[in-house]
Amino acid sequence: MIDTGIDTDSPEFAGRIDPASSDVAGNGTVEAVDDHGTNVAMIAAAARNNTGIMGIAYNATIVALRADRPGSCSNTSPSNTDGCVFSDRDIATGIDRAVAAGASVINLSLGGESPNGTLVAAVQRAAAAGTVIVVSAGNEGDGSDPAVDPNQPNPFASGVRNAGGGNVIIVGSVNDVGTFSRFSNKAGSQASFFLSALGERVCCVYENGTLKVESTTSGTFVTVISGTSFSAPQVAGAAALLKQAFPNLTGTQIVDILLTSARDAGAAGTDTTYGRGILDIAAAFAPRGATTLAGSTAQVPLGDDTAIGSAPMGDAFAGITTRAIVLDSYGRAYGTDLGLGMQQATQVPRLLGALEERSRRVGARTDALSMAFSIAESTDGGSAWPAQLRLSRQDADAAKVLAGRAALALAPGKQIAFGFRERSDGLVAELQGHERPAFMIAGEARGDLGFSAGADVAVAYRQRLGPWGLTATAETGEAWLGSLRMVDGTLGRSRESRDTAAFSLAADRHFGAVETALGLTWLSEDRTILGAYFSDAFGAGGAGTMFVDASVGWKFADGWRLGGSARQGWTRAEKVGAIASGSHFTSRAWSADIAKRGVLGRSDSLSFRLSQPLRVESGGLALSLPVDYDYGSLSPTYAVRAISLSPSGRELDGEIAWAGRLFGGSAAASLYYRKDPGHVASLPDDKGIALKWAKSF
Repeated sequence: MIDTGIDTDSPEFAGRIDPASSDVAGNGTVEAVDDHGTNVAMIAAAARNNTGIMGIAYNATIVALRADRPGSCSNTSPSNTDGCVFSDRDIATGIDRAVAAGASVINLSLGGESPNGTLVAAVQRAAAAGTVIVVSAGNEGDGSDPAVDPNQPNPFASGVRNAGGGNVIIVGSVNDVGTFSRFSNKAGSQASFFLSALGERVCCVYENGTLKVESTTSGTFVTVISGTSFSAPQVAGAAALLKQAFPNLTGTQIVDILLTSARDAGAAGTDTTYGRGILDIAAAFAPRGATTLAGSTAQVPLGDDTAIGSAPMGDAFAGITTRAIVLDSYGRAYGTDLGLGMQQATQVPRLLGALEERSRRVGARTDALSMAFSIAESTDGGSAWPAQLRLSRQDADAAKVLAGRAALALAPGKQIAFGFRERSDGLVAELQGHERPAFMIAGEARGDLGFSAGADVAVAYRQRLGPWGLTATAETGEAWLGSLRMVDGTLGRSRESRDTAAFSLAADRHFGAVETALGLTWLSEDRTILGAYFSDAFGAGGAGTMFVDASVGWKFADGWRLGGSARQGWTRAEKVGAIASGSHFTSRAWSADIAKRGVLGRSDSLSFRLSQPLRVESGGLALSLPVDYDYGSLSPTYAVRAISLSPSGRELDGEIAWAGRLFGGSAAASLYYRKDPGHVASLPDDKGIALKWAKSF
C-alpha cells in the first residue's frame, strides 16, 4: 500500500504489517497523519475478527509505504488525499521497496499528472518482477478539473498503465447497484485494462483507531466514504486472494483473470465507461478454460458425464464419491468429485423393446445353402436399426438356417455360417442344432454380454469330430454407450458406440436325449469396460473379458424339454491413465427353462424360464487419482480409490411364454415378472403381459 501510512496499532492489522513497512518520503514514521492510507488498507485487507470491517484479502500481509511529503496532509480529511503531495520520486522508491519486500500486489490509490521517467522506470521494474499494480482511475469524472478529460482515466493512471503493460489494472467506481459513479473517470482508451468496483458509499471510515460514526435525528450511523481510492483496493485485495489461493499465477495471469471474469456492464463487451466490467471475485475463482486431471493431459469437462455404466453394473455408480484434483487453463488446482458425473445405465421398459419391431423377415434354402434376412420397413422416411431376427420355429424350419444369417454345407461334417448384424452366439447355437425356446423378456445366459451391443460381421465354422462338434467363431461389432432409449416416442439407440471384437471356441455333444455344450469366449473392448464407458479423465482404455459358457438340454418326454445355461465372466480393465492395477471383476448369468411343444396344436409351444441377466458379482476398478497438489513442485499427490461395480440389487426374471399359429398368422403371448429390474434394488418390480400377432401379405 503506497499511500499516507497506516495505523500500526489497529487490531485490524495485528501481526500482518510487514517489517519492510516504512516511510519513503522523509516523515520519519509509517504512522499515518490522516487516515486515508489506513482506510485503503482496511478495504483491501482488514482482519476477519468479528469487529470493525473485514477486508477482501483478510489474511494478507501488508507492506505499508508512507509516501506523502512531510506536512502536506495536515489539512486533509480522513476520506481523501486532497492537499497531500506525493512526488514521483517517492512513489518510485515505494514501488522498488515493495518489490524488494516480495509484494505480489501494489495498490496506488493516487492520482495526478503523468508520471515522470523515474516513476515509469520503477513501474516497469515492478511489472518485470511479476508484480500486479492496481491504480485508481481518478475522481474527475464530473468535470470538476478542467485540466482532466472525465472520459479518460486521469493522466497518472494512464501513465502507470502504459508503463506496466499487462500487469496493471485501472479501477473506476460503481455504486451498490452497479451504476457507474458520476465522480469516477471513465475507461476511455484504457478500456481493455479497466475494471469497475464499488467505490461509492463504501463502509467505513476509520479515524483515531475506531470506526467513525455520525449522529442524526434518525439515529447513529457509521460513516461511509466514496472515491476511486476505495474501489482500487478491492481489486488489489482480489488480486492478493488469487495469489494466495493459486501461488503459481503470474502477475499477468492474475490481471487477465480479473479482467476476463468481470461481470459485463454498460454496452455489451468492453466499453469506454465500465471497461471490461465490474469486479466479480466469485467468477475469478471459478475454473476457466479446459480442465485437466492434475498430472496428465486428460481433459475433465466439469458438469459432463465422466462414466456411463452398463446393465451388469446396475446402480453401482449411485452415490459414489471420487475426489480428484483438476487444473484449469491457468494451472490452478481445484478439488472436484468425479463421481457426480457417473451415470448408471439407462432404464427403459423391457416390454417395449421386445414388441417394437420395424422390420420383416424373409428366407430361402437349397440343400447346401440357406439364408434368412431381416428387412427394415420404414414408412416415415426414418431409419430402423437392425435387431436379432428371432425367427419362429416354422420360419426356421422352412429356411433350415440360422435366423438372419447364411449357412453353407462345405462337406459332410463341415459347416460355415456368416452373419451380418447378427451376433455369433446365434450362429453357434444353430450350427449345434440346439433348440432355444422363444421368450420376449427373460434371456438365456449363454452369450449374454449384459450390455447393448451390435455385431457388424460374424463368422462361424463347425467341424464334426466323431460324436463331438467343435465350433469356432469370430465377430466384430460395437458396444452402445448407455442403453436403449426413447427417441420421439420410439425405441432408438444412442449414436455413440465403441468397437468390440469377440472370439470363441465351443464343444458340443449329444448324449441320447441330452444335448450339452461348453464354450470359451474372449471379448475385447476398445474403449469400454463390459459395456461401461469411462471418459478421458480415467484414461478411456478398454478391457478384456473371458467368458465360460455351459448349457444343457434334456428332452425327457415327448414334446418336453428341460434346459439351462450359465455364464461366468472375468474382466480385466487395461492399465491406462487413471486405471490402476487391481481393476478386475467377475460377472455371472444363469437361466433355467422348461418347454412343452404341441399344447394347443402340433406346432405351438408353452415355456417357462427363470433367469438372472449378467451381473457383476464382485470386484471393480482401482483408480489412481490426484488427491492433492503442491504448487512448489507443480506436481500432484496420488492415491488409489477403489470403486465397486457390484449393484445393489439382483434382477431375477420369470416368464411364461406361448408361441404358435393363430388366425393365419404367427402369435405369441407372454406373462413376465422382473424382480430388481436392472439390478437396482430401489426400483419397483416390473411385471406385465404382452400379446403379439403378425401376418405376412
